[in-house]
Amino acid sequence: MIDLSIVIPIHNEAPCLAELHQELTQTLGSCGRSYEIIVVDDGSSDDSFRILAALQAVDPRLRVIRFRRNFGQTAAFAAGFDYARGRVIVTSDGDLQNDPRDIPALVDTLERGHDIACGWRKDRKDAFLSRRLPSMMANWLISATTGVWLHDYGCSLKAFRAEVVKPLKLYGEMHRFLPAIASEQGVTIAEQVVNHRARRHGASKYGISRTMRVVLDLLTVKFLLSYSTRPLQMFGLMGFVLGGAGAALLAVLGGLRLTQRLSLSDHAPLVLFAILLTFTGLQLVTLGLLAEMQARTYHESQNKPTYVIREILQTPAAERVGSHNA
Repeated sequence: MIDLSIVIPIHNEAPCLAELHQELTQTLGSCGRSYEIIVVDDGSSDDSFRILAALQAVDPRLRVIRFRRNFGQTAAFAAGFDYARGRVIVTSDGDLQNDPRDIPALVDTLERGHDIACGWRKDRKDAFLSRRLPSMMANWLISATTGVWLHDYGCSLKAFRAEVVKPLKLYGEMHRFLPAIASEQGVTIAEQVVNHRARRHGASKYGISRTMRVVLDLLTVKFLLSYSTRPLQMFGLMGFVLGGAGAALLAVLGGLRLTQRLSLSDHAPLVLFAILLTFTGLQLVTLGLLAEMQARTYHESQNKPTYVIREILQTPAAERVGSHNA
C-alpha cells in the first residue's frame, strides 16, 4: 500500500490543471512518501479531460476517473475514496485556491495520533458578504447541530486515515459533513490552519441555491448521528407527546360534556384538533416501529455492526493454548 492518495474532483477547470499538477508533484515529490494523485473529472464540458489525459501519459502516479455526466462533488469524492490505495487520503479542490504545500502538515497531524486533519482557511480570500459571512453562519449551525465544532467545514483540504473514510457512504451534498459523519466512529479530529489563495481562473460554482440542499443534508446527518440505530426513540417520543396531548384534550372535553352538558358542536375545531393530535401521535409511533425494522434490515443485510473497534489487545492463540497445557 502506498502512503498518500490525493483525491481532487474537478469540473471545467482546464486553465488550472497543468499548474495544479506541477504544484502537487513538486510538493509530494519532496515529502519522502509514496503517493498517487486521483483526479475525478465530474462531467467537464471543456478541455479538462484532454489535459488530464496528456498529463497522465507522462506521469504514472496520476490516475484520472472520468464521469459520464456531472454527478456532483460528493459523488466525485466517493469515487476517489473507492479507488484510493493510500494509507492516508487527502482531499482538495482543483481550482488552485487550496495550497498543496499544506498537505505535509496535515499528514503530520495524523501521524501525531489523529484520525482526521481538517484545513482551516483562517485568512480566507473571498468576498465577505457573499461567501465568508454565510460560511461562518453555516459552520456555527453545522457545529451546533452535530456537536463536532470546526471553524471551516467548507474547506476541502482535509486528510483522513483510509480506514476511517473509505467505509463511509456519501449522498447529496454530504462531502462537507465528512468529519461529523466520521465522528460516529469515535475518531479524533484536529484542525490545521492552511493557506487560502484568491481564485485565478473561472468563477466559483457555489451559490445560494445550494443552501437549502445543505440544510436538508444537515438534518439527515443529525438523524444518522443521533438516531440511526434507535429511530423509535425519536419518532416514539414525539408520538407520545402529541398523542398524549390529544388524548388529554379529548378526555377534558368528554368530561365537560358529561358534567356540564358542554355542546361539542360549538367547539368542533377544538375537538377536531384533539383528534388530529391523537392520530398524529399514533402515526408517529407506528412510523418509529417501521423505522426500527428498516434500521435492523440495513445493519443485518450488510453485516454492518453497530459499533467500531479501534484495536484489540490479546495474547496470541498459540501462547494461550501452551500456557493452558502447561
